[in-house]
Amino acid sequence: MSLNVAIIGCGAIGQVITQSIERGSAGEGIRIVGVFDIIQEKANYFAKILKTPFKIYNTFSELIHDPEVTLVVEAASQEAVREYAVEVIRFKKDLMVLSVGAFSDDLLFSKIQKLANMNHRKIYIPSGAILGLDGVKSAAIGTLTSVNLITRKPVRTLETSKYVLDNKISLNELSEPITLYEGTARDAAKNFPKSVNVSMILSLAGIGADRTIVKVIADPTIAENIHEIHIKGDFGEAITRSENIPCPENPKTSYLAALSAVRTLKNISTHVCIGA
Repeated sequence: MSLNVAIIGCGAIGQVITQSIERGSAGEGIRIVGVFDIIQEKANYFAKILKTPFKIYNTFSELIHDPEVTLVVEAASQEAVREYAVEVIRFKKDLMVLSVGAFSDDLLFSKIQKLANMNHRKIYIPSGAILGLDGVKSAAIGTLTSVNLITRKPVRTLETSKYVLDNKISLNELSEPITLYEGTARDAAKNFPKSVNVSMILSLAGIGADRTIVKVIADPTIAENIHEIHIKGDFGEAITRSENIPCPENPKTSYLAALSAVRTLKNISTHVCIGA
């Protein structure tokens, strides 16, 4: 199938996606039509690193009115999801969302779902930086009794997070791991909007944002972003653990999260789908 992609957000994930499409590793029949970023210099940088010609949109309006675009990939921020997602669906384009923490707002998620159904559009949510999401989705068909996420991150990826700044927590001289937060996935997504989007991905696949429990740990002894998932249900019990290398361009983002977006594109373009 032919898939014409526009990307919102020219950061680390956007770069991995565009380069993968250019190399052909995202699947056949996929091409980049254009990119948009509120910081024009970031979009201009993409024009330098890619060989394939594409458009640089000066405004979101230019992107959304482009008849060539069939799929919009959000790779920017929760704010971008809140600002642009509804319009993407309204203009009858499919949407891939990476800043899934924005869906901690039930009204926004419900509105987008209803609009997508009305307009016969698809919303794609990649698995991000966690493992075992197929198992979680399968287990949720039966009864899931508990879902817990333990996230460990290097100090530098958390020291500018909303939760740390709002609570005036100093991490500068931290010598051993400390638990910054323990609570619902809904609140985790709001308190760590750039670091714990995986909590909402897990919630949507499982038992919801208010029953999924998240622990966020700042750990000065590690360089990786580590996510550990524990689930229990009538299927039994399961534990997954991923130790993710950060993207060089953005230590807050795991490389696996970017690869999951590329894999989702490949799923869309292929005739054989593997996994739940």
